Amino acid sequence: MKLRKPLLITGAALLASAGTVATAASDAQVSVKAMADALHLVMDSDRTIYTRKIVNRLVKKEKVIKASEHFEDDKALVLPAQMFRFGAELVQKRAEKLPDVNFSYSLQSLWPINKQNAPKTEAEKTGLKYVAENKGKNYYTTEELGGQKYFTAVYADTGVAPVCVACHNAHPDTPKKDFKLGDVMGGVVIRIPVES
Repeated sequence: MKLRKPLLITGAALLASAGTVATAASDAQVSVKAMADALHLVMDSDRTIYTRKIVNRLVKKEKVIKASEHFEDDKALVLPAQMFRFGAELVQKRAEKLPDVNFSYSLQSLWPINKQNAPKTEAEKTGLKYVAENKGKNYYTTEELGGQKYFTAVYADTGVAPVCVACHNAHPDTPKKDFKLGDVMGGVVIRIPVES
């Protein structure tokens, strides 16, 4: 399966030392699955660090500030899910100016606090159910939306810190109040356009 507009890892790489350029014998294409997995690795790592090192530490351990979905009014930290959504929205805006970069991602759940984070397509629903029932496994499929074929990947989003489960379990709009540390609470959906 090929990306609609292939992203290439080129043989030319800028080296940090002396600003020299090294070239390899040939260019190598990255598979769409490898790209999705790499994107998720970065997203998940950043979100986990923000949750554990910032939010959990300052809210739960040191108790010096709270985190709130109304962070501006409450002069509080942005919730990890909001930080993730803000990043996804900025990527979409910036990607409009980069014709060779075309992907989207979102945080969704079968038990969303915010209804806009509920799955909308069959692939999203099936993927979220699959990752919730098959711990440690990802879900990959293709789907067609608006006449465009997409590679869609769903990765489990788990409660990585006590602050995650406490917030979700206590929220007045939560449909599920018994999350535990390490539970699958939702999923990250990455969608990349591909050629038919």
